[in-house]
Amino acid sequence: MTTPRWGITVPLEGLSLLDQKDLFQRMPDLGYTDVWSAEANGNDAFTPLVLASQWAPQLRLGTAIVPVYTRGPATLAMSAASLAAAAPGRFALGVGTSSNVIVERWNSIPFEEPYKRMRDTVRFLRTALTGEKVKEDYDTFSVNGFKLATPPEQSPPILVAALRQGMLRLAGREGDGAIINWLSAEDVRTVAPHVRQYGDDKEIVARIFVVPDTDAETARNIGRWAISAYLNVPVYRAFHEWLGREELGPMWKKWEEGDRKGALAAIPDSVVDDLVVHGPAEQCRERVQAYVENGVTTPAIAPITPPGTDPAAVVRALAPVQA
Repeated sequence: MTTPRWGITVPLEGLSLLDQKDLFQRMPDLGYTDVWSAEANGNDAFTPLVLASQWAPQLRLGTAIVPVYTRGPATLAMSAASLAAAAPGRFALGVGTSSNVIVERWNSIPFEEPYKRMRDTVRFLRTALTGEKVKEDYDTFSVNGFKLATPPEQSPPILVAALRQGMLRLAGREGDGAIINWLSAEDVRTVAPHVRQYGDDKEIVARIFVVPDTDAETARNIGRWAISAYLNVPVYRAFHEWLGREELGPMWKKWEEGDRKGALAAIPDSVVDDLVVHGPAEQCRERVQAYVENGVTTPAIAPITPPGTDPAAVVRALAPVQA
């Protein structure tokens, strides 16, 4: 592999968090450089990385992502500072707006002015993580006198989860880079320039969904379920409309009509094949590398596998170093 970074999403499905210590410890020898956590309805984003910081000190840690709505600004700064202190120089804070489903339906928080909320949170974190006292009225919240008691010696880079132009440009202009999600390797050519116009050194982390060593029919069925769950959410629909993925029109129509089975069936194989990497593990690794060649600096592989799949086997199969 030519990319200097090779990440995977943690914790892995199929094992409890505490049972993954040995798996984490083996990752550096397999060529993994990064572990990236997510936060939706499973583990929170920080706890797996705290454990990883002790289990495998060689690994870089990242959140992809922490929603900017579901923690108050000060609480988010404290969580980030604690992890940055536990893993000095090895932590990247990825923040995102998340979606109306997670923010409004699951957390009963209004999902309002997402662009401004992201911008304000990044600006607040930039100041707060230095240990400076913050007294500021932002457009979407106010902070009156917060000061981190123990700021980290090294502030973590802040990455912005971004889909369309506005947020991608914010990621490049005010963040240290972007976290991108649910796109094909070819789509990277469309999104990356919006970030990199503010500097070629901007990091781009891509969460890439992978179903390795699984027959095509099974992999496509898994992919269809994942696509229907995500890409009918308004922010993701708008993203793929912007990308010009007209093939998803029949799925969106069926979904709007309440026909969930019809929506699932309306997803073409070609779309699944574009958005979900599947096939023999060697082929999957090559396809992940294609994202890198098109502008991704850090692939964050997200395995989605059939029930009963051995997580250790998946980690080995997708590793850049093969025995």
